[in-house]
Amino acid sequence: MKQPESEFIFALTNTGTERALKREVEAMGLGWRLSYQRPGFVSFKPSSEGERFSLDALDFGVACARRLCLSLGKQTTRDEAERAIRQHPAWRDGPIHRVRLVDRRIEHAEGNPTARPRAGECVGTVVELGPEEFWVGLHLHGRFISPDPGGDGALVMPADSPSRAWLKLEEATRFFGLEFSARDLVVELGCAPGGVVLALLRRGVSVIGVDPANMADVVTSHAVTERAQGTSGRSWFYHCRKPAALASKRDLGAGVTWFMSDMNQSPTVVLKECARFCQMCPSIHSALITLKLTDLSQIAERAQWCDTLTQMGFKTIRIQQLGVHNREFALLARK
Repeated sequence: MKQPESEFIFALTNTGTERALKREVEAMGLGWRLSYQRPGFVSFKPSSEGERFSLDALDFGVACARRLCLSLGKQTTRDEAERAIRQHPAWRDGPIHRVRLVDRRIEHAEGNPTARPRAGECVGTVVELGPEEFWVGLHLHGRFISPDPGGDGALVMPADSPSRAWLKLEEATRFFGLEFSARDLVVELGCAPGGVVLALLRRGVSVIGVDPANMADVVTSHAVTERAQGTSGRSWFYHCRKPAALASKRDLGAGVTWFMSDMNQSPTVVLKECARFCQMCPSIHSALITLKLTDLSQIAERAQWCDTLTQMGFKTIRIQQLGVHNREFALLARK
């Protein structure tokens, strides 16, 4: 069966990212033309007349878009919008995600399904932008596509988490479909006060944290005083109280599998440290980095970042702004 097509697609973004999204589309050479825009919602036309977007070819890897949908147009009520999805031949009793614009932010609406979509399943999305403005879209669920409505996990941080970094790790885990095991060992740069460390410890993953600043008590309760004291059988935390640039192979020991960073440094500096740590720890097979930008338009430099990671031996690279981010992006790289 021929895949459904449309003259339009729409993207859901973090509010304030719309301009960066258009800049990224330009930098990627996609040639899309702006059609319509509201806070957190941007629709595009193809690069030339007569071209159409296809449902099975929407994975463009646009970092500023939490969700890309094949547009089925606009309806004036939610019931009409959902009817348009249910009557579409590509939709076969899959989930329907409902989001709405509230205080200039795209948020979950009531009535969303709780089950995670299956790979290849057609998912409907209804975006409520106003009392009589309901946009309708479809996408196919797959790898590196968020299972959540609007690409936003709407996670609630636990009361004892020492920082919002907990949200960044948990949201990235959901969005990218990451899996960790007790055999993993993570080194995190810029770990204080311990939001990511806490999330990993509660997943049964041990962490070497590199940061001269103090850690929260909820994390230090899992601490070992020497790297060599870290053993299998329970998750542990070792605090390397040094700036990242001074950490050595001796501080890390053997067996590190993940490189993570939440440092307040430029992408250039963080990627340089990633390369150095990968040289010290050849067992590193994956990296999850929070890229912190001074201006969201820096996302146009993504090709340079990907080239740098490719030179380190990473083969799968994905950059994505998450719902919990401000001027930040999650970068996932796997060998």
